[in-house]
Amino acid sequence: MSASAPRRDTRGIVDPAGLLSRVRFRRHLPTPELRPYLEHYWLIDWDLPEPYTSHVVPHPSVNVVFQRYGPPATGHASAEVAGIGLGLFTHELTGTGRVCGIQFRPGGFRPFAPARPVSTWTGRRVPLTDVFPDATGSPAAVLTPDEDHARVAALDAFLLAHGPAPDPAADHAMELVELARSDRTIRRAAQLAAASGLSARSLQRLFADRVGVGPKWVILRYRIHEALERAEAAGTTGTPDWAALAAELGYSDQAHLVRDFTTTIGVPPTAYAYTRGPSVP
Repeated sequence: MSASAPRRDTRGIVDPAGLLSRVRFRRHLPTPELRPYLEHYWLIDWDLPEPYTSHVVPHPSVNVVFQRYGPPATGHASAEVAGIGLGLFTHELTGTGRVCGIQFRPGGFRPFAPARPVSTWTGRRVPLTDVFPDATGSPAAVLTPDEDHARVAALDAFLLAHGPAPDPAADHAMELVELARSDRTIRRAAQLAAASGLSARSLQRLFADRVGVGPKWVILRYRIHEALERAEAAGTTGTPDWAALAAELGYSDQAHLVRDFTTTIGVPPTAYAYTRGPSVP
């Protein structure tokens, strides 16, 4: 399951061109022994002449976020555990700042914080020390270095100090989420339960404890990510056949895709695709 290089896609980022033209965004892999549990580290630095509001459709992942807003000498540094976000994450970036994040694989956080079900943190952002009481000095250690490799080393050191504890149930959950993400024939929780060999109720319990959200939510969120990516590309590849895409993604009809997309992103897919298309003379 571990990768040899970080993902390069922009899935989940609303208007990725707008964001990436304003900030320095990089992904890095952790040390090999941590890779089974993490998607990647993500680093952002910015120095903006005017504010910019970013929007992200969260992945079904817990993140640990180290952040500094303002110049290095006077800016405020903090760290938090960000549980799975259930809705669109909107954040205004101003002035200068730096963020160093850890994106866990869905199911990968529990081996580092085994005391509570991952659903405890869903929809919440709590101070890092609420989950890792001894992490008081971690924000400075992570955020101070200017070199990426030094920040990555500090993130590695933080995680290795807190695990991972062996957890076969978390391993199983990570495998099932990866199946939901990669297997286009898995369109419903019942299909994932059948593939897992678990009852529907046991699958729900596993996902609540180790992932933080239910299997149906995970499947639908990955499908919204794909619909967003298709809409983003529509300006260069032509307008998608939304009815065909809805069927491909497992929706009963186009209206359900449009409803979920609009609820999550704030505009219908056709309107979003139009704004990403080439300018009209």
